[in-house]
Amino acid sequence: MTDKTYHHGNLAVELLQAAERELVLNGIEAFSLRAVAKRAGVSHGAPAYHFKSARGLLTALAATGYERLVEAQEARQSHAGSAPKEQLIAIGLGYLDFAEANPDLFRLMFSSEKPDRGDAHFDIAAKAAFGKLLDGVREVLGRDPSAHPSAMTQVAASWAMVHGLADLIISGRLDGPLALKEISGPDREMLLSRILLKALA
Repeated sequence: MTDKTYHHGNLAVELLQAAERELVLNGIEAFSLRAVAKRAGVSHGAPAYHFKSARGLLTALAATGYERLVEAQEARQSHAGSAPKEQLIAIGLGYLDFAEANPDLFRLMFSSEKPDRGDAHFDIAAKAAFGKLLDGVREVLGRDPSAHPSAMTQVAASWAMVHGLADLIISGRLDGPLALKEISGPDREMLLSRILLKALA
């Protein structure tokens, strides 16, 4: 085993990558700092030095997940039309892209009690992701959801729609009703966009 120094420039990033691989391959119940250290090829004390505990490492991993979620949404927005509704649909499609590409990380971010949701990094990253939705709805309705309860209701409806859709897709529960596995490319994107538009009806 290669014993990298604790001060290796990219070690924190490498540990996060190893943590995600460990999460995907062995699940959250078997997750430990020792397993992550072994996977990263570093001394057993290295993860604790950077992240203090398994919970600290999972919190940091979830926080980077929110940052990657925003990146996926912005990638979709960059290829969408400029109309507010098109941009909001792109935000939703980016959410689905991220969930499908990272189902275990997605569940850690939204469904697990393991991350410390009071952690500063986690809080900032999660709020930035929620801010994408707020901005999208604000542009569509022309009202600030923070100041208008009806607009915030729209935010909740949009989030519930896209998150529920993401969960159904990654669990495979839409494969029967919509034959989703048999649809690809533009046809699949059009179908998902039509479903997301229901939240804006």
